[in-house]
Amino acid sequence: MATEKNETKTTENKPIAKAQPNARPSGRTFTVRKDGQRDRGRNKKHNRQNNPDDMEKRIVSIRRVSHTYKGGKRLSLSVLVVVGDRKGRVGAAMGKGPDVKSAETKAYNRAKKSMVEIKLNNTTIAHEIFHKKGAVKIFMKPAAPGTGVIAGASMRSVLELVGVKDILTKIIGASNPITNVYATIEALQSMKS
Repeated sequence: MATEKNETKTTENKPIAKAQPNARPSGRTFTVRKDGQRDRGRNKKHNRQNNPDDMEKRIVSIRRVSHTYKGGKRLSLSVLVVVGDRKGRVGAAMGKGPDVKSAETKAYNRAKKSMVEIKLNNTTIAHEIFHKKGAVKIFMKPAAPGTGVIAGASMRSVLELVGVKDILTKIIGASNPITNVYATIEALQSMKS
């Protein structure tokens, strides 16, 4: 009988698996930055993808494309990347590849080559812009400091990478992010002075 009690005690006192240092009981994980603060992927300052040449890139859309050949379908990925330096230069390009990384690299290199210069008025644009490209109609209006970028997702990525901080915008006619990105860059180029 004594041996049975000892056995039960040893089974009850089994070492409990230690929790991972970067995990919560809910299962969410986080990374610890160099300055010792937690980073849950929400702080954009530390998540920016800066490159040695001070270019920042954003992936606007990833699409799966399939080509039909004699042997069957071949899948590839198409990626739209917007590149900017937040000082008035921006570019956008598409890249295709078998995986996201190679398509992104191709798009990034093409976007850097197709960068255009846009003149800004402090943190906003100089005047109102109404631009039409294909089915897309774009309206942009300068805003007072502190307003922020009020725009859709694809237009916002272009405007933020140009360096615009205060603007009011509206896109009518298309919901395709690729068309909207190119139309936004064309509209900014059409701005006088």
